[in-house]
Amino acid sequence: QVQLIESGGGLVQAGESLRLSCTAPGNIFSINTMGWYRQPPGKQRELVATITTSGRTTYGDFVKGRFTISRDNANTAVILQMNSLKPEDTAVYYCNVDRHYLGALDYWGQGTQVTVSS
Repeated sequence: QVQLIESGGGLVQAGESLRLSCTAPGNIFSINTMGWYRQPPGKQRELVATITTSGRTTYGDFVKGRFTISRDNANTAVILQMNSLKPEDTAVYYCNVDRHYLGALDYWGQGTQVTVSS
């Protein structure tokens, strides 16, 4: 089973920053689009950001320039830098590996809690 190692979640105050990291096996990291999704309490999971192997990115509209996704090639990790955090950013954040192009199930991390207090 492919293991995605997530880190960086925690409790912060509004306006502060967090940096999430998702480390994947090299063979997965090198060929797959990866990204982050989040699920606020009582709500459906939503897209935060994705990044292809060539560096093309997409973002959820709610990010509004506050978040940046990038690849750390040396560590085979996808980084989500979250600045100017708001209470509505509170959610469980999940790392994702896209495998839809293969007609296969995606890989998911176990989730890391991000809580933003006012």
